[in-house]
Amino acid sequence: MTDLISRRVVLKSLGLGAVAGSVLRVIPIEAAAYAHSVIDAEKAHAGVYAPKFFDAHGYKTLQALCETIFPADADSGGAGEAGAPEFIDLVTSENAEFQEKLGGGLKGLDTTCTSRYGKVYLECAAGQQKEVLDLIAYRKNADADAGLMQGAEFFSLLRNLTADGFFTSKIGIKYLGYKGNTFVPEFPGCPPVPGLEA
Repeated sequence: MTDLISRRVVLKSLGLGAVAGSVLRVIPIEAAAYAHSVIDAEKAHAGVYAPKFFDAHGYKTLQALCETIFPADADSGGAGEAGAPEFIDLVTSENAEFQEKLGGGLKGLDTTCTSRYGKVYLECAAGQQKEVLDLIAYRKNADADAGLMQGAEFFSLLRNLTADGFFTSKIGIKYLGYKGNTFVPEFPGCPPVPGLEA
């Protein structure tokens, strides 16, 4: 019971904010590491992560959006491989504000796609998906059309959580080249700035 209580306390704290100046925009680093460890433990035990908040359709949409935000490239795996969808689902399962914004945002995305194209986001062609995301991905669009504000706020939160999930994962840490607190026998200082050498 104590483990469950501490897990809930940590997960509920995930939305309290990150350290200023960190890569993280929403989640404190220690809480993010804890969330990844919970997910890894579940995968090791059950072989797969079972969504805690999103239904099957919502979770598939979340996975697709995360991959759109951080696709795999030659240097690194994408958000899906890094576990960002699992991270977002786990965090959202314990945060009422995220549940409202992300759950409502996914439904709103499907509603927009259905009204424009007659089908939900996942069933739309790639060009149609891009067209809808381009509307909500840029704050200037919401400033010009107040009807897009809720979608823009949803996408901004999703983008930040995807970045948090990616950059706190093993793949993201490797991508950043972070070596942790390691002993450095010599510190050569900063490299010279061209044109400012004394």
